[in-house]
Amino acid sequence: MTADARSRSRSFVGRDGTRLEAEMWGEASAPPVVLLHGGGQTRHAWDRTGPRLAALGWRVVAPDLRGHGTSQWSSDGAYDLDLFADDVRALVAQLGGRPVLVGASLGGLSSLLAAGEAPRAAIRALVLVDVAHRPDPRGVRRIVEFMRRRPDGFASVEEAAAVVSAHLPHRTRPYDPEGLRTNLRRQGDRWVWHWDPRMLHGFEGRTDPPGMAERLLAAARHADVPILLIRGGVSDVVPEDIAEEFCDQVPHARYAEVGDAGHMVVGDRNEPFIDALIPFLEGIG
Repeated sequence: MTADARSRSRSFVGRDGTRLEAEMWGEASAPPVVLLHGGGQTRHAWDRTGPRLAALGWRVVAPDLRGHGTSQWSSDGAYDLDLFADDVRALVAQLGGRPVLVGASLGGLSSLLAAGEAPRAAIRALVLVDVAHRPDPRGVRRIVEFMRRRPDGFASVEEAAAVVSAHLPHRTRPYDPEGLRTNLRRQGDRWVWHWDPRMLHGFEGRTDPPGMAERLLAAARHADVPILLIRGGVSDVVPEDIAEEFCDQVPHARYAEVGDAGHMVVGDRNEPFIDALIPFLEGIG
């Protein structure tokens, strides 16, 4: 294993002192890129992406969002988007160096608000991974229904892997039970998802809140940085027409597509995702 492939851990402080645990790869002197996972995931969603970007000369930071993984849970159970955006602002300020933000789903929405609404985070560029100003509500409902399923957890990691495989039938390879272990935690004799279940209350009935699409478009227009939207070619959350609508409304945005990938682009097709990302990173200077 090369030095770039080895990760190290670091803690950051989010809004109101919330502790955010992160994984890091690459040289301390390299330009920073922050990878922000989606709702219900952990920083380990980027375990294959981080070393690859570090080998290309980037200092990579992948935090667990609040309420996820080993980061602190909100004491009052609140998980509105503004809290996540403030966490991103705090992390960027502590990191310095005007990082590139790469955000999937919830991580992308949080990054977009942090980049485009005051106080704007000092970043170099923004990459949105299968997220735009509005989703297809059917795709969001499917995800939320999956997250609400099995609140009592699983008897084994293998059982959880079988459930995930059924949820992602487009994946051609079997879901790796060992890779899934980082998304689970022990609770008695059961395995449960490694996130605060109270977070789901914020998703209930809010797949596309009134005024949110306009707010996100305004944030994108005010984010004075290059924006790339990478969508999954078979995504049911960001179909092609929504991606095109976003780019039509945001002149400095463009989008790329990863074929045969669903909403979880990185997990579905990591290498094609990196192939879509690298030219953008190389072009921002």
